[in-house]
Amino acid sequence: MQKHVSRRNVMATSCALAGALALSLTAGGTAQASDPLRYVALGDSYSAGSGVLPVDTSNLLCLRSTANYPHVIADRTGARLKDVTCGAAQTKDFTSSQYLGVPPQVNALGADTDLVTLTIGGNDNGTFINAITSCGSAGLLTAGKGSPCKDKYGSKFADEIRNTTYPALKNALNAVRAKAPNARVAVLGYPWITPEKADPSCYLKLPIASGDVPYLRDVQTHLNAAVKRASEETGATFVDFAEVSDGHDACTPLGTRWIEPLLFGTSLVPVHPNALGERRMAEHTMEVLGLK
Repeated sequence: MQKHVSRRNVMATSCALAGALALSLTAGGTAQASDPLRYVALGDSYSAGSGVLPVDTSNLLCLRSTANYPHVIADRTGARLKDVTCGAAQTKDFTSSQYLGVPPQVNALGADTDLVTLTIGGNDNGTFINAITSCGSAGLLTAGKGSPCKDKYGSKFADEIRNTTYPALKNALNAVRAKAPNARVAVLGYPWITPEKADPSCYLKLPIASGDVPYLRDVQTHLNAAVKRASEETGATFVDFAEVSDGHDACTPLGTRWIEPLLFGTSLVPVHPNALGERRMAEHTMEVLGLK
């Protein structure tokens, strides 16, 4: 009889605990699990997906795509996205207005922000645009021979990145941290634009002299190193694309390349990620952050 009563007591206690657990989950645990991440996307045209269709018509000045990597991350994770990415943004545009009517990007952040992603730094000092256009022009003049860009500019771009871009990156990331102290901040590097060595078949699409192809790759290496260093020193997570984007540069075929070439590409904005590139940037970021 005592054994039978004990079983009944155990069953009753188990049912009561199960009911209490269910009530607890309904009241708190389930609500927390279903509460979406508060996600803010900052950054430049690589974050905005400039040139990728469809265009976000809410702000045409910023050339923002609704298929950029922040939207891909939000769609796949169910995060609540606030996207203030903007083409041509520099680090200074995190704390000051880039265009009339476009607030500083950090204004989108708050103490309740859970996740921040960004790509920034490539437009400071005109690094990307100046290096690509200068080396492209020099390559046309020499019909792809030699290293006219490297010969003319030498360490100029690398020096600017080290002396000016790096400290500006730190300041921008500290401003992000001040506005969103509880957020996880992921800073994405820039996927490779050029291959390691010149590809003669690519010259018509990316008219850069053979000796300047590795030179531009080295400039980008310096930029990504500065982004990584600033990220690590401000407590952010650096998302490295050096390995995963190798073999997906602007000289590879459509369907393989993540970055569109300077000429004869498929994007409205050359030397920027295409839709595939934006998706792959999103996927690698989610992998690094452990997001599903």
